[in-house]
Amino acid sequence: MAPLPQKAQAEVKAVTVKVEASAPRMRTAVVLVLLLCQCIPSSSQECQTELLENVDFPGTDMKFVYSPDVNHCQQMCTQHPSCLFFTFIRVDWTKDNRHFYCYLKRTDSGQPRVQTPLLGVTSGYSLKPCQTNSPSCFDQIYSNIDFPGADYQSLFTSDYEECQRACTQDPGCQFFTWVNSLFSDARIRYKCHLKFSWTFPVTPIVRKKNNVVTGFSENVQISTSQHLLKECPNKYFPGVDIPGSNLLNMPAASPEHCQILCAFHPSCTYFSFESTTCFLKNNPNYMTTAAKVGVTSGLPSRFCEQDTDWLSVAHDGLDFEYSDIRFVVLDDAESCRRACNDDSNCQFYTYVKANSITSVYRRRCYLKRAIIIPAPPKVTKLANVVSGFALQKCGIV
Repeated sequence: MAPLPQKAQAEVKAVTVKVEASAPRMRTAVVLVLLLCQCIPSSSQECQTELLENVDFPGTDMKFVYSPDVNHCQQMCTQHPSCLFFTFIRVDWTKDNRHFYCYLKRTDSGQPRVQTPLLGVTSGYSLKPCQTNSPSCFDQIYSNIDFPGADYQSLFTSDYEECQRACTQDPGCQFFTWVNSLFSDARIRYKCHLKFSWTFPVTPIVRKKNNVVTGFSENVQISTSQHLLKECPNKYFPGVDIPGSNLLNMPAASPEHCQILCAFHPSCTYFSFESTTCFLKNNPNYMTTAAKVGVTSGLPSRFCEQDTDWLSVAHDGLDFEYSDIRFVVLDDAESCRRACNDDSNCQFYTYVKANSITSVYRRRCYLKRAIIIPAPPKVTKLANVVSGFALQKCGIV
């Protein structure tokens, strides 16, 4: 937990002195304020935008993810709920094969424990304290770099620019890899691989649990098409299952949540929702249904305006586990929902009621987020290929 800044410590000390002789009720209020401040480490961090070339922040790793360059790595750290700083291993690293590793890090103080010189790496800080919404525009082209995996469609194009245009025009495509005319396998020369990653915040675990309430920020962007023609008719089949053809099993809070997940995934043709699981399915040829109590199935709606009313629904008895940014102590779930709406970093929340069995967690409002920038599952060196990102976020369609 990060300590309060010196100025804040001085102010708190002065307030404490003033109320020392006051009623115990007032002293309790001051203690609660102090506890609330200590629960928000990000508020005491400064905005640090500089990148430190050939400087390592050793240790304190939470995890590593793949990034093609340091700017993408910094955005990954910014969008990760807990990351405060990072070290990125560049393409010119020579000690081993860990190129494109983006190490996400944190400490209770919010600062690296040590900084050391190291060739081939660049370090920096999360941009969360900067209070700016990054457009996530990644327009750099990466020659001889592959984004393996996450393919959902391929076609042949004359050059990488046409491949990038195809990716940009497809709402499901977030990045691509194109194979040039010198590639070793002549059969796949000029092949353009369109690739997917989640740009809608995915809740890692949805679990039934007493005395908690969960929900989403109303600021979550759920448009899946650049050309919205009209409001989508939400096509659901209550009490109906669509067995087989499973593509992915995803945690979800409701049929409406499940439908949005299906709409965002370009390979999802229809879905079935049961309990807290969303079964995304892929079969463009047939849809066979069967009656089943407790299951709701439906179709995705991609090319019209999405219904957003479900974002304001609070789900009593469901917990969105993990992905915490921080928590604040509030009186009720509605206050927690408003706090999430007011925080530009918050995408979803869980509120613990005052009657929770574990007293230490009572009245805690956990603000949460997930990474939604395009994120290749892996980045590797590969001769005679070109990779890059879709340009929708750059204002190019």
